[in-house]
This record gives sequence, C-alpha cells and structure tokens, in this order.
Amino acid sequence: MIRQSKELSREFDHLVSVNGIAETSATQILAELSVLPGDMTSRQWVAHAGLDPRHHESGSSIHRPARVTKAGNRYLRSALYMPALVAIQHEPNVRAFYDKLIGRGKKPLQAIVAVMRKLLHAIYGMLRNDRDFEGEKFFATRA
Repeated sequence: MIRQSKELSREFDHLVSVNGIAETSATQILAELSVLPGDMTSRQWVAHAGLDPRHHESGSSIHRPARVTKAGNRYLRSALYMPALVAIQHEPNVRAFYDKLIGRGKKPLQAIVAVMRKLLHAIYGMLRNDRDFEGEKFFATRA
C-alpha cells in the first residue's frame, strides 16, 4: 500500500535512510505520523508521542526533576524505541549524542529517550524538507 502512493513511498524511503530504521519500523512510524494534521510542529509531534519533558510541582514536592509525560501515543513511542537503540550502535553521530548525555550524568534509559525525542525531531525535518537523514545535522561531532 505504501508503494502505491507516491508521497508515502517517498516518506518511507526517507525514513529507511536512517541507520536503525528498517522496513518494519518505518511502516509503524509512518502509520502513526501520516494521520497527524499537516500543520503540526515538531514540538507538537514530540508531545503527541509523549516524549516531552514535564516539570512536576505540587505541594511540598516542588522542584522535582522533569520527567517524560508518557501521555501521548504509545505506539509511536514503542516504534521509536528499537530504532533509537540500533541508531546508537550504528550511527556515529547518534552515538556521540548518546555518549555526551551519559557523560553529563544521565542514566542510560534517560539518554535513550532523549535520542528517541531527537530522532523524532530529525524525522520531522526529513519529511518536511524532503531529504534523507544526515548525521551531522542530528549531532555535530567535533573532529
């Protein structure tokens, strides 16, 4: 069905250009993103996926660290999890971003969720600008 539509086929090809997103993951991600309104921003995509940090302030527990809301689309979150893990292993720029977060004291799962969030931002940019994945735009490594 994806190959029958010119637009979906092009978006699918952009998604599989990411090291870590293969056909199954691209199909799941594309299915969740294609039903969203075209005027949504990348921040709205992240909020829709439930990957946006929210601060918790109430009563005596003010100033707690921000946590991921998980109030959004769980199917999109789960579709991004494995591609984020594979991208961390096989894409040098994603690995550098992950290592930077770990170096700043983030826990591994926090860093993975941050990679998922940034990967969703990258997907937004790829689909809006009709371009394949470029690792240097994801995270610039210093040579």
